[in-house]
Amino acid sequence: MKKVYLETFGCQMNVSDTERVATQLESNNYEIVPNEEAADIVLINTCSVREKAEHKLYTRVGQVRNSGGKKPIIGVLGCVAQLEGETLFKKTQGVDFVLGTQAVGRVTSIIERVLEGQKQISDLGVREENYDWNTLETQRHSPFVAFVPIIEGCNKFCTYCIVPFSRGREKSLPADVVIRQVKNLRNEGVQEVHLIGQNVNSYRPQTVSGLEGFTGATPFSKLLRAVAATGIPRIKFNTSFPRDFHPDIVDAINENENLCNWVHLPVQSGSDRILKAMRRGHTIENYLQRVDKIKSSKRKISLTTDIIVGFPDETQEDFADTVKLVEYCEYDSAYIFKYSPRFGTPAAEMQDTLTDVEKTNRFIALENVQKRNQTKSLKSFENSTVKVLAERKSNKPADNFFGHTTCHKIVNFVSSKDVLGKIVDVKITEAKSNTLFGIIC
Repeated sequence: MKKVYLETFGCQMNVSDTERVATQLESNNYEIVPNEEAADIVLINTCSVREKAEHKLYTRVGQVRNSGGKKPIIGVLGCVAQLEGETLFKKTQGVDFVLGTQAVGRVTSIIERVLEGQKQISDLGVREENYDWNTLETQRHSPFVAFVPIIEGCNKFCTYCIVPFSRGREKSLPADVVIRQVKNLRNEGVQEVHLIGQNVNSYRPQTVSGLEGFTGATPFSKLLRAVAATGIPRIKFNTSFPRDFHPDIVDAINENENLCNWVHLPVQSGSDRILKAMRRGHTIENYLQRVDKIKSSKRKISLTTDIIVGFPDETQEDFADTVKLVEYCEYDSAYIFKYSPRFGTPAAEMQDTLTDVEKTNRFIALENVQKRNQTKSLKSFENSTVKVLAERKSNKPADNFFGHTTCHKIVNFVSSKDVLGKIVDVKITEAKSNTLFGIIC
């Protein structure tokens, strides 16, 4: 039996693809192993959103190839594979095959071809028409939390983003397939599902099958209500696109306790001028309308975001507008990135007027503002009781557990009982920079 080690860079969609690949390999008598030293085959599932992630791939291939032990077959999957294709064979030595984002369902047959002696195979073809989305992954990152893709690809074409080229156009999965998967996961003991996609609230299935009888202003808010009706304890979704974020999504959260009170709403910049250059399709005024709707909810909804600093031609005034926005929104957390050009995108052709030092200074300044927001948010939980899904048990000390709240806060807590996989009440005793700490009630 051949042994396979999988390593994943990037977003939840990449993690979901890796789980699907692992399940497929396992069903074809391959053994999934936890470290590369024992592996006959090493698969690296890649991210291309930022240049740093792409460079990490080249470093990892070199490390695996030059480890000094046996020489495993190396396959590159995911977004970098889709974008680079056969050029990867020239950019980094040691890659035996390249498998694009739409071709992961053919991983077993590609590996078998390599085992038969073929080398440097590249498959960037489209997904098979009979691709089985009903398959439940037996190889999951957690027995209690599962990712459920509901939409793939992106039609937005923001000027800085490579995703439409690496993931293709938006394709929504049938609602009845999504609902059936969630029901099956609930029956397997999964406590929390994440409905995932590049833009989940762009969800537009070709048929309404599975959504009959559910009210809602958009297909996505109808899907949220339908998934909530399955009775699974927790439902989260990620990522939302601002111009497709309808107020009825907040109404759906208010109506259903198992729809978690967390919204990730990437703004990218606080300047209308930069947003137009990014081709985001929203203004700060209508973004704030959505934020105000979220903050007016009867439930305390956690709000998180993504922000790019140092976009081409970003002035100090543009950056000041971003700082002002962050201060107003008081995000619970924010993923802040320095702009890096991605070859093939319109922004890569724009004149980059900022030095790396200027970008770094703006990054640090904005991060300091956001740290104050995050500290304030976390401190507000001290001495309160929250419900936490116990996802992992610590090795040392043995009575420590790790999990998330419904609003996606990380909690480390102490329990004398084994509560793994259960949703429990935890009294928060302390808040640190990124984490809450407590004891079970």
